[in-house]
Amino acid sequence: MADAKEVVEKVGSPSEAFKDAGTRLVGLLAKHAAQVATDKVADLADRLTDVADNGGSGLGDALGISSKNGDSKNGDSNNGVGGGGIGSAIGSAVGGLAETVKGALGGSGGSGKKLKVTVISEDLDIGLPLRTTYDLWTQFGDFPSFMKKVETVDQESDEKTNWKAQVLWSHRTWEATIVEQVPDSHIVWKSKGAKGHVDGVVSFTELGTNLTRVILVLEYWPKGLFERTGNLWRAQGRRARLEFQHFRRHAMTSAILQQDEIEGWRGEIRDGEVVVTHEEALDEEERAGAEDGDDTAADEADEYADDEYADDENVDDENVDDENVDDDEYAADDAADDEIDDEADEEYADEPDEQDEYDDEDDLVAADSDGRR
Repeated sequence: MADAKEVVEKVGSPSEAFKDAGTRLVGLLAKHAAQVATDKVADLADRLTDVADNGGSGLGDALGISSKNGDSKNGDSNNGVGGGGIGSAIGSAVGGLAETVKGALGGSGGSGKKLKVTVISEDLDIGLPLRTTYDLWTQFGDFPSFMKKVETVDQESDEKTNWKAQVLWSHRTWEATIVEQVPDSHIVWKSKGAKGHVDGVVSFTELGTNLTRVILVLEYWPKGLFERTGNLWRAQGRRARLEFQHFRRHAMTSAILQQDEIEGWRGEIRDGEVVVTHEEALDEEERAGAEDGDDTAADEADEYADDEYADDENVDDENVDDENVDDDEYAADDAADDEIDDEADEEYADEPDEQDEYDDEDDLVAADSDGRR
């Protein structure tokens, strides 16, 4: 008895052992049920995706419902419910559900409507010059270094880039083609991808010497159940806004300290083709800079010559002033001389004229002569 008691103490009572076994069994059954449910949900999601891609047809089969009806002499179905029976009612319900699913997932539906594209429109003011802001945006390969969900950006050519980004727990890739790109003005692109694509335009406007407004407009076209469901939640718009904010953060915290080191792509693209390469654009800028330098030098020379002429004119004006001063001095002297002459004339007018005296003496002599005769 003692040995049996020890065994029971080590193993435990039969009821406790049975209870533990039952608990483990329930846990295993729950885990299995959860796995089965997960598999069924995943399978249903795949079927619904196929239904949406096929315009909503076959939704009853996707849900595992059959609405086959038999014929009878009195026109009733095998289940005896007037005309179409339960199968017909289920078929009608399935048809209505199909219209709802097609409307949610982008099917054409009875009204001919398609899924509306998600439009994302944002604008930010960046505290950098226009050229610096534009050049910073064209450095696509640096986007993964400061954006949270952009993983890689490969520059296939001047107008084509390959992107890889994380969307929730999945990873998506797409190819973007630049349709039009004008330096310091705007960039327009189209894209394509297996799970949807994003088209958009970004423009740059100078607001001041160190202030640029960037306007970003995106068109998100989802494809597949996961993306379309996310589109209903507007999750893509929130992610785009956050990444746009990361661009401004990078510009204002890092790029602003090394503006001289920022080199953007200065070429030009029209209708998806490069019409001006980066090197050609730089050469053109150098030529324009040299011409501006020559014009500046010529303007400076003209200004210098104008200054010299102005100095000469000032000297001539001084000479004229000197002449005027001399003339004034001469005029004063002449006036003084005239005044002296007038005074002398007045003095001489008061004294007898010597000539008159001589004339009087001659007359006396002549008179004496006549008397002696």
